[in-house]
Amino acid sequence: MVSIDTIKKLREETEVSVGECKKALEEASGDFNKAKEILKKWGKELAEKKKARETHQGIIDSYIHPNKKVGVLLELNCETDFVARSADFQNLSHELCLQIAGFSDEAVPLSEQPWIKDESKKIRELVDDNIAKIGENISIKRYIRYSLIKYSNEC
Repeated sequence: MVSIDTIKKLREETEVSVGECKKALEEASGDFNKAKEILKKWGKELAEKKKARETHQGIIDSYIHPNKKVGVLLELNCETDFVARSADFQNLSHELCLQIAGFSDEAVPLSEQPWIKDESKKIRELVDDNIAKIGENISIKRYIRYSLIKYSNEC
């Protein structure tokens, strides 16, 4: 039997439900790291299943860098208005805005960029983790990054 403390620790680290943490630990015979890998695998499988669903709700978020020289507008969509108003969804939106502001226009698509807060994870993985956590499909519909550039005095 898996201890409640181990379940609690796994829950705190992964933010996955207590029931799923318990199941993963049981499948891993109590091995904490193996249970984390199992949860990650389950999350990826769940995210793949959810990606077929349409996303007609969501939010438009913005970010202006403190220097007032870089700004971002982002449309992030999900399946329901309930999820769009959730703290987890809005935190994801904010993280994506920071990511877009932090990277200049590069040849790499946003989804393939390394996440600025954890370069071992790509933005696609960050979104997939949130799909698994929230339980709805999430899609980055569109975004725009504004930045001031130096202009010459010539017309």
